[in-house]
Amino acid sequence: MTHSHNKNWNAGNALKIGIIVNIVYMTVEAFFGVLSNSTALLADAGHNFSDVLALGFSWFAIRLSSRRPTLKYTYGLRRSTILVAMLNTLILMSALLFIFWETVERLRNPLEINAKSVIIVAAIGIIVNGFTAWLFARGEKQDLNIRSAFLHFLSDGLVSLGIVTGGIVITLTGFYLIDALVSFIIIAVILVNCYHLLSDSVHLALDAVPDHINIEAIRNYLEAIPEVFDIHDLHIWALSTTDSAMTVHIKTKVQTDTGFVLAIQNHLRDQFQIEHTTIQVEFGDLGPCNTNC
Repeated sequence: MTHSHNKNWNAGNALKIGIIVNIVYMTVEAFFGVLSNSTALLADAGHNFSDVLALGFSWFAIRLSSRRPTLKYTYGLRRSTILVAMLNTLILMSALLFIFWETVERLRNPLEINAKSVIIVAAIGIIVNGFTAWLFARGEKQDLNIRSAFLHFLSDGLVSLGIVTGGIVITLTGFYLIDALVSFIIIAVILVNCYHLLSDSVHLALDAVPDHINIEAIRNYLEAIPEVFDIHDLHIWALSTTDSAMTVHIKTKVQTDTGFVLAIQNHLRDQFQIEHTTIQVEFGDLGPCNTNC
């Protein structure tokens, strides 16, 4: 991972802390979910289990992506972070099916719920999820994997808040079905997350221009360079969830030197966060491009 923000913020460490904190909380939550007959707590524990798996895969992908390129994998294994973002979404969806099934079962056979336990455990959940989201807040703009973790835990905090509210309503009214309703709300929240994550990771896997890069701004910048009279074959794609690559053919009016290309590469890195650029300079009018541009 090559961005400067990583010098003082380490995604690997944030992921490790997040994994440990969430394994502890998930175990406690599942235990009290069974003890207090709460599907909302069990649903959230199942969801937290998928979070722990997702964090584990993200950490593994970050380790893989830092490996050096080989003769076979000339870009290294950075793209594993994109594949893991997709895998994490599928894990979330399978957790969703489990939660849905449990909730429907509970609607058929309602049980008395220990609302006090539910409120206490879910209140701890707000703190745990808030803390974990804070761990990832600094990296969520630059990395889809970290953003997926950040959004996960932000929504988990809201879900825990919903469970606390449900517990309070049960205490005041004795209306136990509210627990199942909260489960369905949790399912809806996770589904929305899944949709955004899956679409983002599929875009990156299909070599779409990453969301944080404005291709029109780059085209305008290149066309405005005094020596340039035309650009074509401009491609920008993601190498990983943090790194982007670009290739372009530039036609110039004058003969240029290596400093010309270097200045463009530096500008693309500093202004557009594109680390890996390949620029083909074509002096004069060579006629139409014949390499499948």
